[in-house]
Amino acid sequence: MIQVTLSLRARLMLWLLAGSTALAAILLIDAYLSARGDAERAYDAQLVAAAATLSDAIRWTGDRPVVTVPAATLRILSGATDERVYYGVFDASGRALTANLDLPVKPATRLPARRDITYNGMRWRLYGQRVDLAGWSAHTTLSIWVGQTTTGRRALAATLFEPAVVRFVILILAAGGLGLVAIASALAPVRRLRERLAQRAADDFAPLDARVPGEIAPLASTLDGLFARQRAARETLLRFTADASHQLKTPLAGLANASEAALESDDPAAWRAALVRIHATAQHSGRLAGQLLQMARLGQNEGLIETTVDMAALAADVTRECVNSQDTETHDIGFVRATSGVAPVAGARWALAEALTNLIDNARVHTPPGTAITVTVTARDDRIVVDVDDDGPGLDAQTPDDLKAAFHRGASANVPGSGLGLAIVDSIAIAHAGTLSIQNRPGGGCQARLVLPRAAAVS
Repeated sequence: MIQVTLSLRARLMLWLLAGSTALAAILLIDAYLSARGDAERAYDAQLVAAAATLSDAIRWTGDRPVVTVPAATLRILSGATDERVYYGVFDASGRALTANLDLPVKPATRLPARRDITYNGMRWRLYGQRVDLAGWSAHTTLSIWVGQTTTGRRALAATLFEPAVVRFVILILAAGGLGLVAIASALAPVRRLRERLAQRAADDFAPLDARVPGEIAPLASTLDGLFARQRAARETLLRFTADASHQLKTPLAGLANASEAALESDDPAAWRAALVRIHATAQHSGRLAGQLLQMARLGQNEGLIETTVDMAALAADVTRECVNSQDTETHDIGFVRATSGVAPVAGARWALAEALTNLIDNARVHTPPGTAITVTVTARDDRIVVDVDDDGPGLDAQTPDDLKAAFHRGASANVPGSGLGLAIVDSIAIAHAGTLSIQNRPGGGCQARLVLPRAAAVS
């Protein structure tokens, strides 16, 4: 049963969008970090410039430095976004010479330095540097700290990041559009192949005539192989149907002739003779119909449920049934178990029994009365061999493989039968991964050998 899942177009589109989204997300993260870094560097440069301006404004008054904060320093710190600003100058002992806010700033041993702090719920970025001052009679070291809130930094980072977001949206839309076009173009050969298959007639098993990409070539080759097998199966079925119709037509015609002869005669003896012919023909027709059914079952592997069968015990049972049959009373049928243990074979018991029955019946039909027929089972390392030997006239000049063809009877057309017995045995052997061979015996007579793979154990 066909189960419809997500289409190839949807799967390819999802993979394409997932890949594009992942790549764009990486690019967005990189763009955000770059924008933030550029904003930090720009505003940090302002802090450095403001600290330098403030440093230049320090003057000596007597032996004491005096700090006058120039307006330029405040303009640099406030910038275009009117940031809240901070400045402070500290002597070597940490005493503030001037400061506009009481920020938690401590003189650092390592200057210049940058710090990020939180004061009154606001984020601040601070920059500090050391200044060495020398007057006429004194020398001192001061620490200058300047700072500003981070609102402007965040605004600048957002401004720099916006173009990256726009590029991300354009990339996704472009990837989606190009993906749809590319997927439609890539799947076009599949669509054309589907259309060609849909236009085919039910009995058209010719090879495909289409140009396909390399990825679809194995599928096209598999379809060609399937068509070839279907073509061969159809030809076999038509040939088998024609042969079966011909074989069934003959006994039916005999039944019609016998019944007509009986109807035209007033002699009870003629009626009895006609009934005997009708009975024999009906039995032959029943046997033929049964063999045709078995051929059909074997063709579909119907009923071939594998179990492990002791071939020696099965052969003994089949031989015993054939000995008790009225049709085999004129032959000496025997069984030889040429193995001390079991002879395990994996397969269907009914099919293996039918194969042995057909081999024994074939030997009986094609040998004169009084002929000895011997069934021998031999267990070897990896296989089980079943031989059906007779001491009849043996094979004529015909090829042994021809005898395994359905409805082929060779030079024995005058012998009762349908020509299906050995064909059924060969089909059973093939279905069980075995072989059937027919050959003349060196001492005279014929040998039919059935070779089957040996199983592990008997169930």
